[in-house]
Amino acid sequence: MAEPRPVILSMRAVDKVFGGDVVALRRLSLDVRDGDFISLLGPSGCGKSTALRLIAGLSHPTSGRIRWEGAGAQDDLGVVFQEPTLMPWATVANNVWLPLRLKGVRRAAARHDIMETLRLVGLENFADAYPRELSGGMKMRVSIARAMVTRPRLILMDEPFASLDEITRFKLNDDLLAMKQQLGCTVVFVTHSVFESVFLSNRIVIMAARPGRVIRELAIDAPYPRTEAFRGSLEYTAFTRAASQALHEAMGEAA
Repeated sequence: MAEPRPVILSMRAVDKVFGGDVVALRRLSLDVRDGDFISLLGPSGCGKSTALRLIAGLSHPTSGRIRWEGAGAQDDLGVVFQEPTLMPWATVANNVWLPLRLKGVRRAAARHDIMETLRLVGLENFADAYPRELSGGMKMRVSIARAMVTRPRLILMDEPFASLDEITRFKLNDDLLAMKQQLGCTVVFVTHSVFESVFLSNRIVIMAARPGRVIRELAIDAPYPRTEAFRGSLEYTAFTRAASQALHEAMGEAA
């Protein structure tokens, strides 16, 4: 039997309360292992995005513990939000440069990393374009490149494809898995989509609302790389059926 992959982040009995009485999360416990692709799946209001913000350090738990393994691990992450949040006055290359710039890396020294990352997302020919010249899917690719340019150990993604059409979304799902394989990173991904979570993930964490909590975890043990053939397989259908049932139970728990 293969040795379990090392845990890079653990959350133990984490509560998050807003305003003294709004319980966003209750006793959330989760281990994130090196190389995981974890989807947080659940109804609106179940605390998926709150959990992501806690991991990112953008908010702090009311109680419980979040522990990172390894020196400097908490700084070794990238974040992709629901909207691309690009600087409209900056070129694509300069938007991608931003995390390196904040680390004190000069533009000339960052050029190779910027262009290599743009190549990963298929935008190497748009380095000098401005956000207003890009489609919605291209803007999201720039946002992903910006998160990946530092080659982080962990990437957090908060429903990044929710506003895109289905064809673009499927293509970005494919590209995301290819990028993950090339970078060897770990991903925690928030989504409302059962189909997306099954295609992308090796683990799906099902959450219920009021209060936000984990009620079930599903292992998606289909091998990578995953292709269009997987989407059309009986195995995929069985996994989506199981995830849909778990999500239905979560919505019942929230009622």
